[in-house]
Amino acid sequence: MTDDTAHAARPRWGYLAALWCLLFAVLHLYWALGGTLGLASSAGAELASRRPSWFVLGGLWGVAVVLLIGAGFCAGMVRWRLSGTLQRAVAVLGWLGGAVLLARGVLVELLLATDATGLATEVGAEQTRWSLFLWNPWFVLGGALVLLAANGLHRGRG
Repeated sequence: MTDDTAHAARPRWGYLAALWCLLFAVLHLYWALGGTLGLASSAGAELASRRPSWFVLGGLWGVAVVLLIGAGFCAGMVRWRLSGTLQRAVAVLGWLGGAVLLARGVLVELLLATDATGLATEVGAEQTRWSLFLWNPWFVLGGALVLLAANGLHRGRG
C-alpha cells in the first residue's frame, strides 16, 4: 500500500473529534460573550452569576482557544502525512489529550454519582444532575473520539 493509499484508508475519527472540539469551543465563546444558557449547570450558579475576570479569561476564553487548537490538531491527525518519530509524538499527544478528557468525565461522574467526597452535596442537586447526564458524558465522548483518532494515526490509519 502506498502512502497515499494508506492515508486515504484512514478512519476519520479525527474529524469527529475536531467537530466535538468546535462545538464545545462555540459554547465557551457564547458564555464568554455573556450567554447564560447552561453556564450555571456547568460551572455553578455562583461563578455563572459573578463571572470573575479570571473565570471569563481563563475558564471561558482560554478554554475556547484551547478547544480551537484541539480542533485543528484532531483534524490534522487525519490530514497530516506523518511518519516515524513525528507520527508517534503526535499520536502520544492525542492519547494524552484523549486520556485527560476521558478521565475527567469518568472520575467526576464517579465522584458525583457516589458522593464519595461530598462533591455532589457541595455543588447542589441541579449542577449534579446536569453533570451526570450531560457534561460528564460529553467529556467521555470527546475523550473517546480523540483516543480513536490518535490510535488510528499510530496504526497509520488516523
